Formats: sequence, structure tokens, C-alpha cells
Amino acid sequence: MHFITGGAFNGKKSWVKKHYQIEGHSHYQWVSAYQQDPLPFDLSTFGKQLLFLEGIEQWIKGLLLEMDMDESRRSWHERLVKWQRWEDKNRLNRIILIGTDISKGIVPLEKTERTWRDVTGWCYQDSAEKAERVDLVWYGINQRIK
Repeated sequence: MHFITGGAFNGKKSWVKKHYQIEGHSHYQWVSAYQQDPLPFDLSTFGKQLLFLEGIEQWIKGLLLEMDMDESRRSWHERLVKWQRWEDKNRLNRIILIGTDISKGIVPLEKTERTWRDVTGWCYQDSAEKAERVDLVWYGINQRIK
């Protein structure tokens, strides 16, 4: 598992596409919360071994609409465990998680927005812990932190 985060509009998607050299290839599947794709749980339904999950902060926001903070984090963690098992089944299986860092800046006034920010931070910590590699991308430049 590879986790990439960084600011909004800071070049994460471009960096990922270049790093994984996916232009013109069909060996991958791109799933995006920004395109209203549903948050996957069971990856066996996907026909590709390289799976990009973009916009994870939006999926976490969706979890919070259905359950409380603790349940949302638990649900995210269950997915991470299941996804890791999927990767372990085949050495070519690889998940790339891409999420915008929403922890910077002014703390939101609305409780729901603060909750989203908190839970996203916790889920990102869980993602970073499970990931083999973690990169920050700012202004199109990556910094590998794990």
C-alpha cells in the first residue's frame, strides 16, 4: 500500500500518474470520490492489480454521514485490513491511496466540519501506519516520509 497526501490542487494526481507511469497503459483502475465513485470494500470485484483510490477524505466524510466518529474510524480501519489482505494474495496487487490534507489552516467553526477534520486525520494516521510507503506532495514535488 502506498499513501499519498498533500494540499488541495498541489499536484498529487499528476505526481502519482508520472511516478507510476500509467499514461497509455490499461493495467490499472482509478476510483475517485471526486467522481462520486463508491468507496470500495471488496477489491476482488476489480479486474486490475494496480488500484488507485483518490479522494479518501471525501469517502471518510461519507462514512461520517452514516455513523459516528468511532464507527467511521473503525470502518476505515477494517477496509485497510481487507485491502492489505488483497495485496498480500498476489505480489503484483497494489493499492495507492490519495487524500487531500485538510488539517492545515483555520479550525472550522461548524462541529461537523471539525469532526470530519479530526476523523480524517486519524484515518490518515491509520493509513500511514499500514502503508509500506508514504509521500507528501506539495507544489508537484514529493517528499517521501516512509
